[in-house]
Amino acid sequence: MLNIFVCEDDDAQRRSIVQTIQNTVLIEELDMRLVLEAGDPYTLLEQVKTSQETGIYFLDIDLGSSMNGMKLAQQIRLYDPRGFIIFITAHSELSYMTFQYRVEAMDFVIKDSPAEAKVKIRECLLNAMERYTLQTNKTHKVYTIEAGGRKISVDYEDIFFFETSGNIHKVILHAKDRQIEFTSTMKELTGALDDHFVRCHRSFLVNKTNIREIDAKNRIIYFTNGETCLMSTRMMKEI
Repeated sequence: MLNIFVCEDDDAQRRSIVQTIQNTVLIEELDMRLVLEAGDPYTLLEQVKTSQETGIYFLDIDLGSSMNGMKLAQQIRLYDPRGFIIFITAHSELSYMTFQYRVEAMDFVIKDSPAEAKVKIRECLLNAMERYTLQTNKTHKVYTIEAGGRKISVDYEDIFFFETSGNIHKVILHAKDRQIEFTSTMKELTGALDDHFVRCHRSFLVNKTNIREIDAKNRIIYFTNGETCLMSTRMMKEI
């Protein structure tokens, strides 16, 4: 999932940017979430320091602060080198400054024309999603599912286990920070995933690398995130 941050000191313009972002994420069913909208660059930077996810950053250049958008982008790069930085500004002639500050901006959105800015913001979000998916597939093994009309890619290392849902032909993926129900079966998953994953029960398929402890007596598997699942006697040897 991509986290979205917006830094714009003009309240009306910030609301417009945020509305465009939210509409695009909803309509295009993107695997993103708006984490923070702020007028103060220092507030945004503090949030970035604690974030563990790749971000998309929409930054005004003139923030009416001792830290302008370019300097903010420099600081963001220290914590999120793979993040996508988009400058929103009325000054297109400032684009050359991205080379001076070495921030590798993905794009510029000129806010003089609100209609064009909305189109550009949408394009930036779609482009960032596409690039992020390609980057993730190259650097990590991922499992991609379709749920609610969206394609969602989850790193193998973030998956704890799959569980048969109470809804017919549905499976629940238990992953870092979220659970996702989607159409599949345990048989299909077993054939699609690699040997990191093993069937431990007719209702559970587990990621061996994320197991913290096995209670063989009570047939319970404990995962590193605190969750648990059952293990059958018949399938205990596999574990």
